[in-house]
Amino acid sequence: MEENKPEDFKRELGLLDGTMLVVGSMIGSGIFIVSSDMVRQLGSAGWLIAMWVLTGVITVIAAVSYGELSAMFPKAGGQYVYIKEAYGKLVGFLYGWSFFAVIQTGTIAAVGVAFAKFSAYLYAPLSDKNILYEIGSFKLNAAQVLSIITIIFLSYINSRGVKNSKILQTVLTLIKIVSLAGLIIFGFMAAKAQVWDANWTNAWASQSFNVETGNWLPISGMALISAISAALVGSLFSSGAWEGVTFIAGEIKNPKRNVGLSLFLGTVIVCVIYVLANLMYLAVVPMQGIATAESDRVAVVASQYIFGPIGTFLIAVMIMISTFACNNGMIMAGARVYYTMAQDGLFFKKAAQLNKASVPAWSIWVQCLWASVLCLTGKYGDLLDFVVIVVLIFYMLTILGIFILRRKLPNLERPYRAFGYPFLPGFYIVVSTAICIALLVVKTSTCGWGVLIMLAGIPIYYLTKAKE
Repeated sequence: MEENKPEDFKRELGLLDGTMLVVGSMIGSGIFIVSSDMVRQLGSAGWLIAMWVLTGVITVIAAVSYGELSAMFPKAGGQYVYIKEAYGKLVGFLYGWSFFAVIQTGTIAAVGVAFAKFSAYLYAPLSDKNILYEIGSFKLNAAQVLSIITIIFLSYINSRGVKNSKILQTVLTLIKIVSLAGLIIFGFMAAKAQVWDANWTNAWASQSFNVETGNWLPISGMALISAISAALVGSLFSSGAWEGVTFIAGEIKNPKRNVGLSLFLGTVIVCVIYVLANLMYLAVVPMQGIATAESDRVAVVASQYIFGPIGTFLIAVMIMISTFACNNGMIMAGARVYYTMAQDGLFFKKAAQLNKASVPAWSIWVQCLWASVLCLTGKYGDLLDFVVIVVLIFYMLTILGIFILRRKLPNLERPYRAFGYPFLPGFYIVVSTAICIALLVVKTSTCGWGVLIMLAGIPIYYLTKAKE
């Protein structure tokens, strides 16, 4: 494999490509699924939309705040670089370690399995119920095999150069936006006044759904805070991965302008689509139907109300396109973080190499290998739960880094300054801290593991440092 110099990244991505990467990485399978659990937690239209609006507001605030950092450090590695510059190598390593161990690879695995699950609508033998091999407690199912095949295929496409993967990303993301917009428009056209009115009666009456009894129980106080925290896991997970465009800053034309603008445009587009999609669900599906959707597939239920029996097929195809584009974007972006870490001596040396196509192929393949292993664990549901808290902690640290770097490097050129500084970034830090504390209190078992995996990076950092 021919080794190129670090500066050999080719700047082949424009503003449209950057924006499509943000949109494509954010919209996976979440918007088609998580609203069902959110309704079971909170039980009302007002609370459901409030959670999506809150998620949208803090996501856009975070994204525009990142604009300042992306303009200051317009190179590959993005968020990892910002954290390292603000806090030093240890915290930078902790981010990279968490990113490789669970954040990026865990999400790639989960999205790959979602692709496979919905493929089973088109061809039943691809279902996760189709066990291909069994030894002891380990079971290998068809959905896991298909998810691994898609991850390997997308890793191969990405290893051949950024041009192929950018074309695939832009085309699939545009199809995704158009099809989601179509679903929303047809949904509102098929809306029934009685369903909408019934869903918005007592819009703020918070209640949780008991799956075993099928009854709704009113909630308030600590139980309500617990329900809000649990509901936010879904909306926050569905609204993550937008920072991927910062990782590939080394391949974006005019990165000082285009990275920040891609972040703003991409997050606004997605957050508006998400709120509209949830309003459409409320216009088409009764509250009980959203809460009891089979396997939480609320979009399938809505589509059946709108299009009849063919609705299931249409949603399956949409989710397959959506998850495929999501994973392409995540595989493309993630490898650039390991590449930059390796440049700093914080990851395998081979990850610091570019191949003939000027992409970090070794990083792409090691990411592919670990994501494939995570597909086999069957624990991707738990992974998502504790990915969210780790992601939030690092979003928060990164935005706090804006305050630190303004004191630490006051004279560094800032072509763009964080919008609404210090109030909006400060608001984000306060809200995210509150959400993290609530998650640790009410979901200690899963979120606690997430924090422990992150902290496990500290001894690993010092052990690997000692060998240098």
